[in-house]
Amino acid sequence: MSARTADLTIFGANGRTGRLLTELALAAGHRVTAVTRRPDSFPLHHDRLEVYRADVLDPAAVDAAVAGRDAVLSALGVPPGRQPITTYSAGVATIAAAMTRHEVRRLVVISSAGVDPQPYSDGGVLFNRVLLPLVTRVLGRSLYDDMRRMEALLDDGELDWTIVRPSGLFQLPSVTEYTLVEGHADCRFTARVDLAASMLALLDDERYVRRVVSVVTTVGNPALLQWIRQEALTGS
Repeated sequence: MSARTADLTIFGANGRTGRLLTELALAAGHRVTAVTRRPDSFPLHHDRLEVYRADVLDPAAVDAAVAGRDAVLSALGVPPGRQPITTYSAGVATIAAAMTRHEVRRLVVISSAGVDPQPYSDGGVLFNRVLLPLVTRVLGRSLYDDMRRMEALLDDGELDWTIVRPSGLFQLPSVTEYTLVEGHADCRFTARVDLAASMLALLDDERYVRRVVSVVTTVGNPALLQWIRQEALTGS
């Protein structure tokens, strides 16, 4: 598959990362089907863009969005909550089933570093012993449990997947010289634009097929209190 001429389907295209992913994909020469439940609110327009109304839990709609494409990217995201969350596992199960039916093999999905929480060398006591356990084990427990189910589902399947685990997401205006690390990365923050750019780069990177990777942003990181105020407990 050529990354410069690919037909891509992006689920969760109307989220903050999804919009960046769609914009970068178009700039790179892709033809994009942006899947959203609310196409009227989707802000992007382009000759190579189709905005497609669908619920990721609707098998027939997902089938139509996947058929004939070269690859699929999932930027599905929901904020943490105490109620059970199934968006990631059920949504990706529907996507994977459609991809299998239509023989579309390449899939890149967003998960989170919170799936495998570990202390960070620069995190300090407040972050490592208070904030990290609070977010991953209490406030975000249902969300991260569902991400684990999603990851297990992909691992049990036959698709050529890559799972991307960002750390705390924040906004930057442009792509940085981010780093990809297989498995866990000792880094607390990931810019959404770097997450989006890494997902596109991974489409043609065979080193990370059926692997979990982390995305590291080392410039422009917010202060912890600033990040809590602006970003904590929001979706991707």
